[in-house]
Amino acid sequence: MKIGRKLGVLAMMAAAAVVLVACGGNKTASDAGKTNDKYSAALVTDGGGVDDKSFNQSGWEGLEKWGKKHDLKKGVGGYNYAQSNSDADFTPNINKLIQAKYQTIFGVGYKLQGAIKSAAKANPKTRFVIIDDVIEAKNVASVTFKDNEAAFLAGVAAAQTTKTKKVGFIGGVHGAVIDRFEAGFRQGVAAVDKAIKVDVKYADDFSKPAVGQALASAMFNNDEDVIYQAAGGTGAGVFSAAKNQIKKKKVWVIGVDRDQTDEGKYAGGNLTLTSTLKGVGTVVESLADEAMDNKFPAGKTTVYGLKDKGVDLTKGQLSANAWKSVQDYKQQIVDGKITVANKPSEL
Repeated sequence: MKIGRKLGVLAMMAAAAVVLVACGGNKTASDAGKTNDKYSAALVTDGGGVDDKSFNQSGWEGLEKWGKKHDLKKGVGGYNYAQSNSDADFTPNINKLIQAKYQTIFGVGYKLQGAIKSAAKANPKTRFVIIDDVIEAKNVASVTFKDNEAAFLAGVAAAQTTKTKKVGFIGGVHGAVIDRFEAGFRQGVAAVDKAIKVDVKYADDFSKPAVGQALASAMFNNDEDVIYQAAGGTGAGVFSAAKNQIKKKKVWVIGVDRDQTDEGKYAGGNLTLTSTLKGVGTVVESLADEAMDNKFPAGKTTVYGLKDKGVDLTKGQLSANAWKSVQDYKQQIVDGKITVANKPSEL
């Protein structure tokens, strides 16, 4: 796996004036399409939807920004999305976008790997992007993130904030991506204080807020006062549970993928402690630009971490001491002094 073409981002979701360095200059079938004012691109969501306040929403915001920047309209011939309500929708949604002749199609989330791989093989003149997984094909660009590094910082933040020495992690679905979040978070907590207990639960779904709320309520009732959720749309239920608890005791939620400060607002305050950031929107916008300019990095894989400014952590409502600790550990990771685990079994 090749790491390169670093994102120069002032803040993860600001997505300001970012251009990835082009990879590969050979004109292949994947380079079909000339630079023009009518270049079109679309994305397919996983189960979360473009309003999930998380991963899918970030991707859609990036594509919207790209479309508006080039005076394109939402719809055929411009930019658009196809929302998946279940895994069964992936292939029909991709085929719908191919039939509508969108020139670049983004699969947002590792769950689309199989569907994108099949579509890319059957449609060599269409460009595809898979986010959070890797597909080895001449017309596919693959993008992954070192989510574990940002999650490590979330663990540091939680450990520096908890009053009960009990914190929680709620994941969406078991798999390589969420494993990275869990592993990084647990390692970050332990780096600060090995005596702090980390309760780990999975919703087994990225789009069930009610399940997230039930899991979080049980954790809060067990005196866990900080919960990090990496669960897509399911994470909305974690915020709901926290708002129900806040009337009785101080609890915190750590957001994921984008700044989720707004999700933590309640009458009289805000319970979002901080959020891990993931430059999905920035990557979508940049790759759409590259495709439009005939510089699409076909067949290449790029990995973004703290050093590349592809992931990060917001200051949020962290105390001065907690924020200083986060910055100290961040520098150690960037300098290579700390290697963050990719899966829980490595801890």
